[in-house]
Amino acid sequence: MNTIAIFISGEGSNATRMLREFQNSPDLKVQLVYSSKPNSGVEELCEKLGVSFVHLPWDEGSKLHLLELCQKNGVQWIVLAGFLKLIPNAFLATYSKKIINIHPSLLPKFGGKGMYGMHVHKAVVESGAQNSGITIHYVDGAYDQGQIIQQFSVAVLKEDTPELLFGKVRLLEKKHFTKTVAEVILNQ
Repeated sequence: MNTIAIFISGEGSNATRMLREFQNSPDLKVQLVYSSKPNSGVEELCEKLGVSFVHLPWDEGSKLHLLELCQKNGVQWIVLAGFLKLIPNAFLATYSKKIINIHPSLLPKFGGKGMYGMHVHKAVVESGAQNSGITIHYVDGAYDQGQIIQQFSVAVLKEDTPELLFGKVRLLEKKHFTKTVAEVILNQ
């Protein structure tokens, strides 16, 4: 059984999808969900599914505690599903090539510190780029620079607003993120 921790900072739509899709898997189990912000919806789903949910501020003490929790819970993989914080070196050393992130653009374009959510879509539209999409990648010590696992693209039309592009990219996330995570873990 491959055990997973999911880290979130926002609404948790990708985490919710992953929790539901992996709940009956014989090979994948979400063991822990960590949120840097309160999230009653994901917390309730975790309780219903028997998955540990932890909400802690992202500070030095809680980072160490979270690493210990992951190890104590037998976590083998960490998936960042809308998690906006830089992962510390202790996690990278413990989970080398075992931390997966999703980013809402075709990296290396429109990545880095401060490039998340609508900031990314606004930058893409303003740049005149013809394509955008999602990048699923391994995490290293810098924002959005880890080895790319897979990318999925969508056309950016002249009439697209950042909000319309957000909707297109969200559909790619729904279709590909959970499936790609499963493929990566099961093929390791």
